[in-house]
Amino acid sequence: MPLSIFGFRALWSPYFLMFILVLIAVYFYLTVKKRHLFKDSEPLKKSQAVLFLISMLLLYIIKGSPVDLMAHIMFTFHMVQMAFLYLVIPPLFISGVPNWIWKHVIELPSFNGIFRFFTKPLIALVMFNGLFSVYHIPMVMDYVKMNMFLHALYTVVLFVFALFLWWPLVNKLPGHYQLHGLKKVGYILGDGVLLTPACGLIIFAPEAMYATYTDGEMWMKAMELCVPGATLAGLNISGPELFTNMPAREDQQLGGVLMKIIQEIVLATILSKVFFEWYKKESTGVDPVDESLIQHDPRPAD
Repeated sequence: MPLSIFGFRALWSPYFLMFILVLIAVYFYLTVKKRHLFKDSEPLKKSQAVLFLISMLLLYIIKGSPVDLMAHIMFTFHMVQMAFLYLVIPPLFISGVPNWIWKHVIELPSFNGIFRFFTKPLIALVMFNGLFSVYHIPMVMDYVKMNMFLHALYTVVLFVFALFLWWPLVNKLPGHYQLHGLKKVGYILGDGVLLTPACGLIIFAPEAMYATYTDGEMWMKAMELCVPGATLAGLNISGPELFTNMPAREDQQLGGVLMKIIQEIVLATILSKVFFEWYKKESTGVDPVDESLIQHDPRPAD
């Protein structure tokens, strides 16, 4: 069956598009028009604006285009969606927001202590991968996908922890956790290792594990996350098999494999950048591993 039967709203999420456009407008309003109101602000760099716009475009493609609808039909698209949402978009977003904006956000009294705690490298690494792995326990995922509020909450929480995960690797804000040298390499390798058990469970499971992709009734309930209930009520459909010829188990395996491949590509890209920077420092005669491999926030914790 064609996806068009679900309607324009389900395919292109106009409300989510409006949300993305508002985010972009606020971004340029603060960084260009109202920059003079912020202490220590600097002119917006073209590279920062480009990275932010790319992150917003990818966010809309992943959560607002037909990709989101397909993620509720095929597990393969779900895992690709997860990979981009939590492994590709966060570092682009962090790099696209100027340091002086981050500084003002992080120094909010109600947020400062929480942010500094959860961006500690070990905590950030364990928390994100733990939340990701728990989400993909079949009983948990099926339950969350059938509750609109829980699904939205878990998605937002996991995205926030993805920002915490990437912060020590890509942030350039003085006085905050910044990994260097071998610690950065170990952090990258650790992230790859910690996500492997969840992907392995998905890839090597003897049968399809998720009822929201195999049971017609539960699948229809989960589809309410992206398709208006009135539209679903008017459709005579029984399950995701009407939209794909791929068996559920093979779909699940392919999703796990693609998730791991995308992760390895992203981490390899970051790792190659680390080695290039390290080589550049060595070639100039500067020791790439200084006495403080992690720069800690000098201010006392709250």
